[in-house]
Amino acid sequence: MNTLAELRRRFAAALQPLTDQDLQPLVDMVRPSQDARHGDYQANCAMPLGKRLGQPPRQLAQQIVDGLDVAAFCHPPQIAGPGFINLTLRDDWLEKQLNAALTDPRLGIDQAADRRTYVIDYSAPNVAKPMHVGHIRSTVIGDALTRTLRFLGHRVISDNHIGDWGTQFGMIIYGYKHFLNPQAYREAPVQELARLYRLVNQLVEYHQGRAGLRAAQKRVAQLTEQLEAQREAPPRADPKEEKRAAKALKKTEHQVAAARHDLETLTGKLKQVETDGTLGPLARENADIASAVLRETANLHAGDETNRALWQEFLPYCLEDIDRIYRRLKVQFDDTLGESYYQDRLASVVSELQAKKIASHSDGAICVFLEGYQTPMIVQKQDGAFLYATTDLATIQYRQQTWRPDVILYVVDHRQSLHFQQLFATARRWGYDNIDFAHVQFGTVLGDDRRPFKTRAGTTVGLEGLLDEAVQRALAVVSQNDDLKETPELSPEDRQRIAEIVGIAALKYADLSQNRESDYIFSYDKMLALNGNTATYMQYAYARVRNIFVKGDVDRDRLHESGAVITLAHPAERALGLALIRLSEALEASLEDYRPNQITTYLFEMSEKYSTFYQECPVLKAQTAAQRASRLLLCDLTGRTLKLGLSLLGIEVVEKM
Repeated sequence: MNTLAELRRRFAAALQPLTDQDLQPLVDMVRPSQDARHGDYQANCAMPLGKRLGQPPRQLAQQIVDGLDVAAFCHPPQIAGPGFINLTLRDDWLEKQLNAALTDPRLGIDQAADRRTYVIDYSAPNVAKPMHVGHIRSTVIGDALTRTLRFLGHRVISDNHIGDWGTQFGMIIYGYKHFLNPQAYREAPVQELARLYRLVNQLVEYHQGRAGLRAAQKRVAQLTEQLEAQREAPPRADPKEEKRAAKALKKTEHQVAAARHDLETLTGKLKQVETDGTLGPLARENADIASAVLRETANLHAGDETNRALWQEFLPYCLEDIDRIYRRLKVQFDDTLGESYYQDRLASVVSELQAKKIASHSDGAICVFLEGYQTPMIVQKQDGAFLYATTDLATIQYRQQTWRPDVILYVVDHRQSLHFQQLFATARRWGYDNIDFAHVQFGTVLGDDRRPFKTRAGTTVGLEGLLDEAVQRALAVVSQNDDLKETPELSPEDRQRIAEIVGIAALKYADLSQNRESDYIFSYDKMLALNGNTATYMQYAYARVRNIFVKGDVDRDRLHESGAVITLAHPAERALGLALIRLSEALEASLEDYRPNQITTYLFEMSEKYSTFYQECPVLKAQTAAQRASRLLLCDLTGRTLKLGLSLLGIEVVEKM
């Protein structure tokens, strides 16, 4: 049972006779109390309602309470201050909920009454490229949403819309034709294809960098000149003008620093190639490599037999490379259809858009002009080539025909915001206005310098290397923790197995615990800390719960069969019990705006309540057998709640740590 949702339903019924206006904003003001002295839940709706109706808030609060039917699970509501309504759950009712959860695999969490069909588009790597740090956010957020929605009873199709048709294959084809090591390809094709991609990409970036060097130097010079002029400007007489000038100066200083950093990075990359005994000559010999790659890509799209055969040969190797990462992350997809699958649909999509007067010719291209947008959405270029927007429209058409979704979620970074706004607007005009579209956007993973996370050489951080490093650091944490015990418990194999679980969990949780729209600074030390809101802390808390049963030689099955029940006699017991029944509230809150950090916040706060309970309420040395059994049952329910909550985030637990 979702207690908060039930309370809000009861408040809606009590508010109905008092106003004919929208009740939802008032109902949403029923919330968990931030201070236990004010009860378990608090409603602040009487104040805005009083302002709306011109009546005293305390008088309205009394009318709300008079019409409020909560006696079955609450003590009589209390009115405090100017009109706050405080509600405290009855202990006997709370105990009943906890004891019911003990025998329920779902821990008392109901499935959604209104079950919908969701398609969730996430991860979506370009399969010819090694996956990088940028893929972690989409992958783990999408996976957490998939797991949570399914647990609540919705039909969910997880769709990995991979990039298997783009320029990256032109790079590999060019590399295969010019730089292949045949023996390496025979022995380890995935690694050789990855090497070819990196080599060609580095050469392309080199020539693009050379072409842009002068512009980068000019920008630094212009900004530096602007900065000097601002610094030399005389003080303004008007304080407001002086404040604005100071703000403008600070902005220019940041721009100069960023431009210089970009120029230093660029010159460093150019020097790295030019001074390399292998790369330097290759760069000189392949001056037209960027255009050549585009030609190879165009030939592939045009049906060139050689390039199509190479693409078909390479694709399984590329897919195996990313599948290896997904296996480590424990992420699975229901559907994995790449851009190539939709190529035969694109021409008909454009024709249909034209026939419905949605798309029209403009300067040789075919575009969709949308009200409120300065630039149109192009669906076919002058040369006849289709774009990502065209493929995305074909994908919507396919998903509607195949799954009839109520909702389609796109878990993609915030930089694609304009694209999705135009895509959704076009899809609705095209006739797909019965689907709820949502761009679940997220921020950037940053390094210590607060710039997008890169290697010291300025290149993108590979995801597999990131996982390996996290596991190695987790191994150090697990080994150190075990070595501190009087008698270490873990074999080298157990330490390695646990480190794999702990390291990958740390990466996932560090991402999921953020507000998804915010950027965050990547830190191994913080994510693997044994205290604070980390996966390592949660996993340690779970292992500590399980250890109580080992230490006390308690058989959990016999405990449950003994007829023992949970009773809440101590304030710390009650606080923990209240936290345990709120998991359903956290799950539903996480889906209101697709924010898994609502679950991580809940788990951390619940774990803190357990820590207080553990310190203040002896379990194995309780005063009576009934009290001991009750507290053991609370421990068991805590462990199961942690395990369930973490599983919905795609995170495993360990029995020992």
